[in-house]
Amino acid sequence: MTVVEENRPFAQQLSNVYFTILSLFCFKLFVKISLAILSHFYIVKGNRKEAARIAAEFYGIPQGQGSWADRSPLHEAASQGRLLSLKTLIAQGYNVDALTIDQVTPLHEACLGDHVGCARILLEAGANVNATTIDGITPLFNACSRGSASCVQVLLEYGAKIKWETCLPSPTHEAASRGHSDCLELLISWGIEVDQDVPHLGTPLYVACFSQQKQCVHKLLHSGANVQKGKFLETPLHAAARLSNTEIINMLLEFGADINAKNTEFERPVDVAVSSSLVEKILLLHEGGAKRTPADQGKGASQATTDSEFKNPLLRFGGEKKHAARREDKRETTDREVCVNRHGWLVGFNLCTLVIDLLI
Repeated sequence: MTVVEENRPFAQQLSNVYFTILSLFCFKLFVKISLAILSHFYIVKGNRKEAARIAAEFYGIPQGQGSWADRSPLHEAASQGRLLSLKTLIAQGYNVDALTIDQVTPLHEACLGDHVGCARILLEAGANVNATTIDGITPLFNACSRGSASCVQVLLEYGAKIKWETCLPSPTHEAASRGHSDCLELLISWGIEVDQDVPHLGTPLYVACFSQQKQCVHKLLHSGANVQKGKFLETPLHAAARLSNTEIINMLLEFGADINAKNTEFERPVDVAVSSSLVEKILLLHEGGAKRTPADQGKGASQATTDSEFKNPLLRFGGEKKHAARREDKRETTDREVCVNRHGWLVGFNLCTLVIDLLI
């Protein structure tokens, strides 16, 4: 130790030691976070082998063992629909519930590929029908996402759960958002709750209206879905009005949708409709209580609305003047409201786990 260092106060020398320890801790934390993000990137891109290699090399997780097994031949056979190869592999003793690094089972792959034969073989061999990935996705969700009604039927017969916690992806909402009315009809026949409310998505009816899936809207309404229940205070009629879908608007109005319902911004459906659009005219006509004459009964909604404008100048000019000032800056609703961010929460959870692990 030099003379200069000896003359320095002990507290200052000790602070340098703490600073060095803190620097090493931060460096180690940075490396672990970088590796976690890199592994997550490979998983999202579908390169599970590279993610498994990183896990095995830096975290000491052996490949080919336990729940961190890499993609197995069983996964490949199930995803490609090779029924004979699948039977042979099962007969050779392969685990039907083998998991990839993101906990995807062969049954997930079979349902996502619409291979009902492979799904049935796996279930007969004892595959877990309610297996969930790290994102909470079940085989039933994959079947609804693909629109495979046959896979949905097989999974339900083998005891697939149709209702999970609200934080997990919902098969009902997935079928409604993609317009797979056959899958939706099967779920309803098996007793799914048609008004199941997922906080970040709303009800299946709201999702169907937002995605402009007319058949699913029709199926849900005739199955007893609440026409007023949507996402928080936003009703399905608000969602349909934003997207200017006259057919869905007419269906909702036919089932008693309230045109005076207000959302969190105190806007009615007519307030969020595109200015001077046909949807706005239909809502104004319905709001004004204008009655269709017998001559209008055989006409469509668009023609009847146009004729009513000429017969009622106040509706045409007064209504347009009342709703001319549109607040476009409040219409930033996009498809991201329906799509679940399935990976963001996982990254945050992994980072928190790493920090706790380092502190311990």
